Amino acid sequence: MSGANAIDQPLPRTRAAPVYAIASGKGGVGKTWLSTMLSIAFGRAGQRALLVDCDLGLANVDVQLGVRPTADVHSVVRGFLELESAVTPVMGGPGRNGGFDLIAGHSGSGALGAVKLEEVARIANGLTRLTPHYDRVILDLAAGIDPTVLRFARAADRLILVTTEEPTALTDAYAMVKLLRLQGSQITPWVIVNMAENRVKGRKVFDQFSLACNEYLGFKPKFAGAITRDPRVPDSIRAQTPLPTRHPQSQAYEDVIRIVEALNAG
Repeated sequence: MSGANAIDQPLPRTRAAPVYAIASGKGGVGKTWLSTMLSIAFGRAGQRALLVDCDLGLANVDVQLGVRPTADVHSVVRGFLELESAVTPVMGGPGRNGGFDLIAGHSGSGALGAVKLEEVARIANGLTRLTPHYDRVILDLAAGIDPTVLRFARAADRLILVTTEEPTALTDAYAMVKLLRLQGSQITPWVIVNMAENRVKGRKVFDQFSLACNEYLGFKPKFAGAITRDPRVPDSIRAQTPLPTRHPQSQAYEDVIRIVEALNAG
């Protein structure tokens, strides 16, 4: 199916979809995995979702999902395609058994690691033409706090920070929020604590992070939820099969559903 056909139906919504930027500061906290799970969960909730792999250096969303897109962001940045022509349906397409659409990155090449900010702006602007066709747009950002990551974060309506209880993960997530605030962004991030021992301990990790933000930056982030550590998650990643497909009764995916409910309510 071509990218253009992928977004022809249904007709555009009356309002553009909110854009969620999924960020972490630190790598290895499960940000890309969470981006795919949110896309699936939104789709299963009947919301038409678009997932965009914005890791322009080492993209891997398509690898985790086990899909082979015919076009990707690399083609858009190089001027070969418009953004809407790089759309790939995943899991039967949006609205079909939890399916959604994907704009893939350029897997494993590092070719776009030094992409210019003007090109990032062009991708961000291209998203404005796509948001009316969806209910939710999810940007999977690269780890770190380089200018391209911050530019994508500022283009979003909501920032979702993924962290763990590890001090380095919390420190890097805080650094990202601080930089965005210094650049004039007033966005209030939602925080997800991943790989928590349990939801209670995950909430305590968030409270620690929130206290630091309130004391030193003058605002309180929002708590989206915690995802408990689940051995089924690495198994599904190794199998390149989405968690709810490979392990329908997994605790981690139940936690993701609760987070989607919190995001929808907020």
